[in-house]
Amino acid sequence: MTDDGIKMVVAVVRPDRLGDVKQALAEAGAPSLTVTNVSGRGSQPAKTGQWRGEEYVVDLHQKVKIECVVSEIPARDVVDAIADAAQTGEPGDGKIFVLPVEDAVQVRTGDSGPEAV
Repeated sequence: MTDDGIKMVVAVVRPDRLGDVKQALAEAGAPSLTVTNVSGRGSQPAKTGQWRGEEYVVDLHQKVKIECVVSEIPARDVVDAIADAAQTGEPGDGKIFVLPVEDAVQVRTGDSGPEAV
């Protein structure tokens, strides 16, 4: 993975790992992030339950999506920090994606490019 330019690291992880991920990102020098509550499915098995005598299946699991945009900090450092903090060793630990960012603009100052990050 090359770290030229601006990168967005997007991770989908277990909600209970969010605190550890935030701390790991701060220690890696990337404290800015956006967090969204999401649901999805992957390798984590579906759960069945009963409500009022009826059986139901839950195949969409609650997760958090973390987005972190970096330019000066290597994206690989961010990926490693998230992976180390989010890993439990069980199915459903999540995924991490790295995307190139064409441009960024800071609303308050009007700065653009890496300076805006």
